[in-house]
Amino acid sequence: MKKYDFDNIADRKGTFCVKHDMTREVFGTDDLLPMWVADMDFKTPDFILEAITKRCSHEVLGYTFAPDSYKMAVLNWFQHRYGIATKWNRMHFIPGIVQGIAFALQTFTRPGDKVLITTPVYPPFINVPHRTGRVFVSSPLKTEEGRFTINFEDFERKAEGCKILILSNPHNPGGRVWTKEELSQVADICLRKRVLVISDEIHADLTFPAHRHTSFSTVSEAAEHNSITFFAPSKTFNMAGLASSVCYVPDEGIRRAFFGFLDNNELSLGNIFGYYAAEAAFAHGEEWLRQLLSYLQGNIDAAESYLRTHCPEVTFMRPEASFLLWMDFRLWNLPQKELARRLVFDAKIGLNNGTDFGPEGEGFMRMNIGTNRATVLEGLRRIASVRG
Repeated sequence: MKKYDFDNIADRKGTFCVKHDMTREVFGTDDLLPMWVADMDFKTPDFILEAITKRCSHEVLGYTFAPDSYKMAVLNWFQHRYGIATKWNRMHFIPGIVQGIAFALQTFTRPGDKVLITTPVYPPFINVPHRTGRVFVSSPLKTEEGRFTINFEDFERKAEGCKILILSNPHNPGGRVWTKEELSQVADICLRKRVLVISDEIHADLTFPAHRHTSFSTVSEAAEHNSITFFAPSKTFNMAGLASSVCYVPDEGIRRAFFGFLDNNELSLGNIFGYYAAEAAFAHGEEWLRQLLSYLQGNIDAAESYLRTHCPEVTFMRPEASFLLWMDFRLWNLPQKELARRLVFDAKIGLNNGTDFGPEGEGFMRMNIGTNRATVLEGLRRIASVRG
């Protein structure tokens, strides 16, 4: 069994990397440690790079379509990981999940229609409806025993008149893995209120062993016939630049409408390297993923220990999935603008601003720990250096 070295990260500077090379544009300085964009600094797995290299040995990169071997690898992963036994005609390539959300809004809503989200949440869930002329309706999450829960009384009230729910499953930024019971309740409310559910499950494979990801469409008949589910290997295998996402639509009517939009707008063909990379990830990625999750749990443990000792007034929700920490700075008693300024220009660390995830993010920041442990501890050291 191969042992992967997650302490040995790649130097990404100067590679047109968003996280490292856009810091001046985003933060106003490039003199900081970037721990914001949700991709990892770990080297993309060797079996993925080998698949791309092998394809490059053929000297023509012409028009392409999805190989049957790619489709089979996706279907096998879905059955093994999520318990979804299906056929490829219920699935469709999409260039990315945020793009897929935009396509779904264009298919099933019109400008002025209401879109439901639970906040705080991944900023594109807010930005895409806004930019396309839709109206987003927020149902704030509750915090109970250090984790997010859905306020179902508020959720049901806010769902009235909405056309679509965009669901983060698992949740970003809180790392919450929703239970089957919670998702069933969401499905029942949305079916009753005629709200189509778009389930973004890009972090599903990053669920830690103590928890179990439940794919939304599997929880009930109500969910199966009222949902579009988005998946991708991009977060899990650090290949976000290859645009290789997929959607799963079990209901025939919804599928006909959505796939029709995708095909009519010539969105059926993917990136030649995306197909080969995704196939390699799904065919050979189990052991790499197991070791990755173990390493990320070690990062979380190290972060908890460091803050408890050196900066106990700053805490975070312990994620049940993924490599993102939702950090609570409210005990610093700083306005959000001053909190962000202090972290960037005094601590020299780049984190995601909590209010970008909705007004409930006031006093919070999101930190990406998908990097080696030394970098995680250095980031926390910088935060602790400007406390008080």
